[in-house]
Amino acid sequence: MNTNPQPYPAANQKPTVVLVHGAFADSSSWNGVIRELERDGYPIVAVANPLRGLQPDAEHLRSVLDSIEGPIVMAGHSYGGSVMSEAAEGDAKVVALVYIASFILEPGESTGELAAKYPGGELGPTLNPVPFSVGGASGTDLYIQQEKFRWVFAGDVPAEQTDLMAATQRPIAASALEDKATKAAWKTVPSWTMIPTKDLNIPAESMRFMAKRAKAETVEIDASHAVAVSQPRAVAELIRRAASAPTR
Repeated sequence: MNTNPQPYPAANQKPTVVLVHGAFADSSSWNGVIRELERDGYPIVAVANPLRGLQPDAEHLRSVLDSIEGPIVMAGHSYGGSVMSEAAEGDAKVVALVYIASFILEPGESTGELAAKYPGGELGPTLNPVPFSVGGASGTDLYIQQEKFRWVFAGDVPAEQTDLMAATQRPIAASALEDKATKAAWKTVPSWTMIPTKDLNIPAESMRFMAKRAKAETVEIDASHAVAVSQPRAVAELIRRAASAPTR
């Protein structure tokens, strides 16, 4: 029996789209975007982001990138953008980075630092800290209080759906939001960003600051932080634009 891991098949005509979710979400948050892109024939991998720490999360993501043949377009949501920037640096297969309601960190910056750079963020008071201990290591997980989830995270998503999202949310280790970036793939890879103007997790001004610094092609949209759920066609369209852009 051949036990060597096999890479994902190479795309013949289209790049593989790698989707990276952020905190308080899971890969299913990309379901609407995936349906849109699959109609166009894009191969897609929605990565399960561990949400344990910036460097270990990036190492996990990099292992997925290493398993894919051919060009890659990456899209990251929120903290997923922090992980994406860290993981993609130096990978020649990555041809575009798409930041969706996301962080675009410089080395030395943390996700939490950029979230608080401008006023308007409402996430902090809604968080519920839960101590954890695993294999001798301990820390604190952060959850959004379920009764406040829709308001702060997904105000333009139907309540029936946000009730499920709140119950199934993936917590993030508090320390991950404090971890400093050591790499910035956006300095060498073309980037795009979508800024939801009703985002209560990352103030729009903070996202504008990061996008301008990264020289990212920017789209603003009237949506909440959960824009990939509420506006999947718009998110998919930005990813298509990045995927079809000439190599710079």
